[in-house]
Amino acid sequence: MNTRILLLVFFLLVFAKQEVYSQLGFSHEVGLITGPVVFYSDFGQRNDFETNAKNVGFGVGLIHYLNFSYRADCNCYTRDKYFNDHFKVRNELDYHKTNLEHFGRWVDPDQTSLFADQLRAMKGSTSVFEIGSQLEYFPLSIRDFAAGAYKIAPFISFGVHWVSYNTKVESSMGPLNTPISTPDKYFNSFQQGNASTWAMVGSVGIRYKLTPLSDLMLDSRWEYYFTDYLDGLNPTLKNNGTTPVPENKANEWIYWLNIGYIYYID
Repeated sequence: MNTRILLLVFFLLVFAKQEVYSQLGFSHEVGLITGPVVFYSDFGQRNDFETNAKNVGFGVGLIHYLNFSYRADCNCYTRDKYFNDHFKVRNELDYHKTNLEHFGRWVDPDQTSLFADQLRAMKGSTSVFEIGSQLEYFPLSIRDFAAGAYKIAPFISFGVHWVSYNTKVESSMGPLNTPISTPDKYFNSFQQGNASTWAMVGSVGIRYKLTPLSDLMLDSRWEYYFTDYLDGLNPTLKNNGTTPVPENKANEWIYWLNIGYIYYID
């Protein structure tokens, strides 16, 4: 699914929800987020600092909130219920891209084997679009924060995203799945092109009250994907037929640290 279709779906869903909830009087917020994405994949050495520090991409996102604490139709607060004063629904459309390489001790300069050369020659990239929703919980009163009683409001959230991704893996030593370019454990482990999956999303963060109608946000997010091909690579004994790969213990996941600007539109 291409970018324009995803954008259209996102805005249709947002406007449809906005129309429905506007009938109920709930208010809305919109914003933009951006920041670095640490991509944990089958590229590089597991639990290696260099791998985690260098396989880093960048992401941007459009966000929309349903704010249940305030009624836009009457310019007043909603009934004083715990849910209305402590929860928001967050809808968003995200894009992030990461270029991937093998790092770690198997490609250190003192490694001179064919295996090391094959790893150094292998490069990958993945482009990811996501659309979904999260339920966001604020321990402190949303009403009090909006009224300026305090400047900082912490939150936690959990949700689900639908994910469309495009992967590319190549080797400077030649076509993949040949003894010249590909180590045994990576044979038949590649998936190139477009595919889709789902992801679980969890985050913790804070909002800072910038003006009565705008906030700054710092969001620390983890996402776990329901596929091991998000990087285009899934080395397993089932795929290669000869070599166990015990280090491949999980699907892809990311850590995204983003900063955002949020505006209250009604």
